[in-house]
Amino acid sequence: MTGQQQNPHDLYLLYAAAKRIGRSLDVDHTAEDLAEVLVPALGDVATVDLSDAVRAGDEPPKTFGGGQLRLRRVAAVRHHGSWHPGFIRTGMPVPSFPDGFEIRSLQRGKVLMATNRAEVVPYAGDFTDAMVPLDAHSGMSAPLYVRGLLFGIVSVWRTGSTPVFDRDDRKLLREIASRAELSIDNARRYTRERRAAIALQRALLPQARTDTTAAETAGRYIPADRGRQVGGDWYDVIPLSSLRVAFVVGDVIGHGLPASATMGRLRTAVQTLADLDLEPGELLAHLDDLVQRLASEAGPARWDTVGATCVYAVYDPVAGRCAIASAGHPPPAVVTPEGKVDFVDVTPGPPLGVGGMPFEVTEIALAPGSVLALYTDGLLNRHDRDVTQGMDWLHERLGSLYESEQSLDDIGQKLLGDVSSAPPADDIVMLLARTRTVVPEAVVEWEFPADASVVAEVRNLTTQQLAAWGLDTLSFSTELVVSELITNAIRYAQGPIRVRLIRDDLLVCEVSDASFTQPRLCYARSTDEGGRGLFLVAQMTRRWGSRYSRLGKTIWTEQPTHPTYK
Repeated sequence: MTGQQQNPHDLYLLYAAAKRIGRSLDVDHTAEDLAEVLVPALGDVATVDLSDAVRAGDEPPKTFGGGQLRLRRVAAVRHHGSWHPGFIRTGMPVPSFPDGFEIRSLQRGKVLMATNRAEVVPYAGDFTDAMVPLDAHSGMSAPLYVRGLLFGIVSVWRTGSTPVFDRDDRKLLREIASRAELSIDNARRYTRERRAAIALQRALLPQARTDTTAAETAGRYIPADRGRQVGGDWYDVIPLSSLRVAFVVGDVIGHGLPASATMGRLRTAVQTLADLDLEPGELLAHLDDLVQRLASEAGPARWDTVGATCVYAVYDPVAGRCAIASAGHPPPAVVTPEGKVDFVDVTPGPPLGVGGMPFEVTEIALAPGSVLALYTDGLLNRHDRDVTQGMDWLHERLGSLYESEQSLDDIGQKLLGDVSSAPPADDIVMLLARTRTVVPEAVVEWEFPADASVVAEVRNLTTQQLAAWGLDTLSFSTELVVSELITNAIRYAQGPIRVRLIRDDLLVCEVSDASFTQPRLCYARSTDEGGRGLFLVAQMTRRWGSRYSRLGKTIWTEQPTHPTYK
């Protein structure tokens, strides 16, 4: 206090306030720390009321005078005794104060002091009993405001035989409150940034549940607790050609808005690369190149903060097999229909952004009804477990929770437990997929030599098979598609040609050969004698494309089995 030497008690209280207030980046926890610092060091009872807008991370309301300040009690501490009925407790809204000199003085930064309950009545009005402890004989209320706007009130009361407050106490409360203002405003800013990061993160994630021919899936994203920034964890389920599906889970290095933005860029890149039907290892190699470019754009100071881990799996419901590649990510777990749990023995490559190493692909068989669990390391590291302990825990939990008829949502909920009461230290993403297979009767496959004489035979076999499936309405279009594709394959083929039809909600037609010639859609001029084949294929089908393997290429088309006409 200016011009005077502070007594040791006041110095100790200021030291305690500086040490404790502001430790948390949570607005409510900071208010609770403020109340606990004041009791019993300065008073017997302390309450802190904050604006709901500030608690949500927004600016304080521009309200002056009386009216609805929209305050809520976020902290109430009492040294001894109990609260009387009707007193406003933690979590309850504070009633509107009548306009008057006292309220306007608070909003100008003045600390109000009352030596008896009667002095409180002018600004508390009919709510005096709800605002003031019945056994209080004196009290003080200090405003919490920032940039000229009131966002809260801290009140301290004394009861019993303790002396009434004096001027030195008022100055001390003002000094402690001023320190608390900065800490609460800092927590408010963090809350706003965290809320924006979570909103961006959730907006960039796909829908939580999907249901396709290949699998039903359920994904969950849980942000880290409020003391930490949000990371860049994501998951995705991407439909591929020929009824296949890709499962993706990734974890971006870093936290906050930059991590969420990087996650959005990587998820978009994965979807684009997946549309090219690349093998898992090749896709991760291209993604690794992208992360290296992002790191170079970030500048030398941030090279070590741009990176990610990722696991990419492609499941084929016709073959019942899944190909998996990992870039420094924890291995997926598989639960068989009988409830047996195993981790996939996938060889993890380096995290994305390191470069210089190929990504090995592991292929496994999945029986119908198997559950594939992909996750980020936040699931393993909960409760201070290391990775080995986390995998042991996950193995045990999956085995004990699994029931073949249980929904994936229920399995995920039970596996993650009470995350609302104990938020994780790091973001958690989990994707559960229950696999299915296409029945053998819905697939036919033929092999022919690369000779023009087989075109008529292929057309006849296709027509007969569609009739057997009850898809006569698709005979004309499919016959045309198969003719164009196999003629194109014969022209450029090396070795035998394979034709495969798959019946589902879509009719999939595939023509495979050993060449790697890239088919290209072009618009033939009126005088051209050729160049219209793929154009006709594109017009007769819902979508078409090509994919490559070590053995050659496959051109595929999709047609709805129940076409709609406009």
